[in-house]
Amino acid sequence: MDIRIRVPSIPKPEAGIRMLVEQAPRAEACAEQMLERCRPGLAWFHTAYRRLATVAVALLTLWMLVHVVFGANGMVVYRQKRTEYQNLRQEVDDLQHQNDKYSAQIKALQSDPNTIEKEAREQLHYARPGEVIYVEPPPPPGQKPRLDSARK
Repeated sequence: MDIRIRVPSIPKPEAGIRMLVEQAPRAEACAEQMLERCRPGLAWFHTAYRRLATVAVALLTLWMLVHVVFGANGMVVYRQKRTEYQNLRQEVDDLQHQNDKYSAQIKALQSDPNTIEKEAREQLHYARPGEVIYVEPPPPPGQKPRLDSARK
């Protein structure tokens, strides 16, 4: 029993190159036809892609604008915080001014004889010899004192 295996012959490289060169114009024509058939779809895809990208950029810009204005650290919150800071700054300045005034008054009460005398005369109703002090009687219970009596 004799088995023979047939091995295909391998073409020579020159033959393959010659075949490619002969078939190249046909392959180019086929590629050109495929490109012409796909051109409308590619043009539509390109236009749709540009429109989609433009809409995406516009939406991103709009979102960024809303975030910058109304976000957690946006302009609205910034203005509220700035107003609150200015109000607190003004309150601190007023309290500092009041504190300075009270400190000066305390210092004057500790060392200035004229201020000590003035306070003693007003609060304790002290008088120098020969002076007469007039004191307004307190209002009856249940009646508010009139504050505008000095104007009339």
